[in-house]
Amino acid sequence: YIKSQPLSEYRAQKRGGRGKQATATKEDDWIDQLFIANTHDYLLCFSNRGRMYWLKVWEVPSGSRNSRGRPIVNMFPLQEGEKINVVLPLTGDNRTFPEDHYVFMATSMGTVKKTALTEFSNPRKAGIIAVGLDEGDFLIGAALTDGKHDVMLFSDGGKAVRFDENDVRPMGRNARGVRGMNIDDTQSVIAMLVAEADDGTGNVVEGSQSVLTATENGYGKRTAISEYTRHGRGTKGMIAIQQSERNGKVVAATLVAAEDEIMLITDKGVLVRTRVAEIREMGRATQGVTLMALDEGAKLIGLQRIAENDAAGADVEEDADAESGEAPDTSTEQ
Repeated sequence: YIKSQPLSEYRAQKRGGRGKQATATKEDDWIDQLFIANTHDYLLCFSNRGRMYWLKVWEVPSGSRNSRGRPIVNMFPLQEGEKINVVLPLTGDNRTFPEDHYVFMATSMGTVKKTALTEFSNPRKAGIIAVGLDEGDFLIGAALTDGKHDVMLFSDGGKAVRFDENDVRPMGRNARGVRGMNIDDTQSVIAMLVAEADDGTGNVVEGSQSVLTATENGYGKRTAISEYTRHGRGTKGMIAIQQSERNGKVVAATLVAAEDEIMLITDKGVLVRTRVAEIREMGRATQGVTLMALDEGAKLIGLQRIAENDAAGADVEEDADAESGEAPDTSTEQ
């Protein structure tokens, strides 16, 4: 579901405040993305079939804090089996489609591609091709980059590669891309992460983020991002988490900070919300710890960082006016 709300609905609160509910969700749903945008900003919506659809923020249906919004599949002329799996808001400097920015994409078969953001600046209601896909391949990730980031790919076989995004030259929209990760036929890439930018000297600034990996049998761990060393693209990668009969396949990998919360979901529809700080930080070549106790026959199928906390204010007066003076600002959720 997707909806927009005026930013003025959220008054600034003192640090430690309980906050306001941002949206009504079903038991098996949660807020995956939340961002502040102007009504004239674009949302670039990518599907698993490698197509991209445009949406202006003002076209997103507005709703109260207690409404769910509109199913995002109803916003676009999607084909059967096609679903939106990445939404990139073009806010701030990116709203003008700057020439020095790119859309970096990855597919389940290990292909990666970088395309200039300017190539996505001519809207068509029916959508456009963002990446050419071989039969059986799907787009699993897309991110905005500026030529100064590292890209990380994770396979369900417990391996990861990390490389400089400049190892991939810019290509047109219809191109199929190049090899990002070398995987076996029985494996697939399940996550693409964009690491922090370097400091201008080639040294990567690691910040406070770590990589959280999870497996289908409910195990996982947190690992410092610095343990994932940079190599060239197209390799088989390094161990991200030990794959074993106990762990099963890797189903998720995401960047988290210690203060974040995550949501775990099983194929039986059971959800557990937990704090990242409760998951121990461990080295790459370890099996991890129990993230979730699973019922017999159940599998962990997803892990997501919860974005709802991003809207919280800190150390501001409770009665401060949350309006910035720019009336068209909107909080958009998916």
